[in-house]
Amino acid sequence: MDALRRRSRTWLVRMTHYDVIFAGGGLASTLAAHRLHMRRPDLRLLVIEAGDRLGGNHTWSFHRSDLTPAQNDWLQPFVTYSWPGQMVRFPKFTRQLATPYLSIASEKLHDVALASLGEAVRLNSPIAAIETGAVRLTSGERLTAPCIIDGRGPAAANALILGFQKFVGLELHLAEPHGDQLPVIMDADVSQDDGYRFIYTLPFSADTILIEDTYYADGPELQPDRVREKIGAYAAARGWRIKDVIREEQGTLPIVLAGDIDAFWRETGDDAARIGLRACLFHPTTGYSLPDAVATADALAELPQLTTGSVACLTEARSKQLWRERRFYRMLNRFLFLAAMPEKRFEIMQRFYTLGEPLIERFYRAASTPADKARILIGRPPVSILKALAHVREAGLEPAPTRNASQSHG
Repeated sequence: MDALRRRSRTWLVRMTHYDVIFAGGGLASTLAAHRLHMRRPDLRLLVIEAGDRLGGNHTWSFHRSDLTPAQNDWLQPFVTYSWPGQMVRFPKFTRQLATPYLSIASEKLHDVALASLGEAVRLNSPIAAIETGAVRLTSGERLTAPCIIDGRGPAAANALILGFQKFVGLELHLAEPHGDQLPVIMDADVSQDDGYRFIYTLPFSADTILIEDTYYADGPELQPDRVREKIGAYAAARGWRIKDVIREEQGTLPIVLAGDIDAFWRETGDDAARIGLRACLFHPTTGYSLPDAVATADALAELPQLTTGSVACLTEARSKQLWRERRFYRMLNRFLFLAAMPEKRFEIMQRFYTLGEPLIERFYRAASTPADKARILIGRPPVSILKALAHVREAGLEPAPTRNASQSHG
C-alpha cells in the first residue's frame, strides 16, 4: 500500500511539473513548442492556451524567400495555401511578382501542432499569474517548470512609439468563381481614408476568397461594421456576389516608429522569458511576425540548457540586435506616418513597388543591403523633403498613450 501511495504521489508531480511551459498558445509559442518536440522529444513540454484552440482565428502569410530552405522544410506541414506568385495594384499600375507566397490558417496550425504535441497542450485554461518557476491558472492549479516562456501577445509598450496596421478580413463563399489565380497582397487602387488603406485578397479556391481591408493608421481603433460594408462594396466592384461569410478575423499589428528598446525590456518582470510580439520580434514595417517566430523556434531548439534565464537572455539579446539592425525600417515608418499626408501615404508604397523584385524580397526579409537602402531613398520622394529630414533621427520623439498596441493578429 505504501508503494502504491508513493507511485500515486510521483504521478501527481509529473502531471504538474514540466521542463518547459509556454504561457499562451499563439503562433510563436506553438511553433517553438513544435520545433522543440521535433528536436528534443524527451522534453516534458506544456503549452497553456486560454481559448479552445491554438492560434485563435487568424491567417499568417509569408514569402518563401522570407525563410531559409531548411525553415521552409520544417514549416511545410503547417502551410495551408501556397501560390507561385503575387500581385499588387496601385492607381498608376498593376504588377505581378514571381515570389511564391504562402499562408498558414490557424485551424491548420492547431491541427498539426495538436497531432505533434498531444497531451502537451492544455486548452481552455486561462492563466491567472506567472510566478517565478510557475504558472498559476484561474482554476487555482499551479504548474511548475524551470523554464517559463511568455508568448501571450504584446504587453504594454510605453517605451515604443507605434503606428498601427489594423484590419478586418472576411473569408467569403461566392456565388460564382472569382477568377483570381494569385493573391493580391496590396490593392491600393481604393479610396484612401484613416491613413494608408489597401485591400488584401487570398484566393483559397475557385469560389472562396479572403478579403482584408487594411489601414496603416495613426490610432488602433477599428469600426468593424463600417469596414465590413467596404469589403462588400469592394466585392461588388469586382463583380463578385457573396453567397456566405465563412468566417471573420480582425486585429491590429504594431508598426514601430521609434523607441527605447532597453526601457521596453525593463517594463515587465523577469518571472518569464518572452517570445514573439511580447519580445518585439516582428518586422517593424510590415508587422509580419512569422519569420521571426520560425527563427526563434530554431534558436530555442539549439539551446544546450533550457531555463527561464537562458531563454530570456536569448530572446532579449536577439530582440535588441534586430532592433539595431532594423533602424532603417523604423525611419521609413516615420516618413510614412509623420512626414506624409495620410491621403498621400499610398504614393510611398506605389513608388516602392516599381523597384526590382530581389530588392522587394530582401525588404520583406528585413535584409536590405546598403545599395537597397540607397535605391529606396534616391529619387523624387512622395513626401516633403523638409518633413522627411525632420524625422530621420529617432531620438527626440516621445511616446504617446494612443500609440500603444492593444491587440495583435500575428
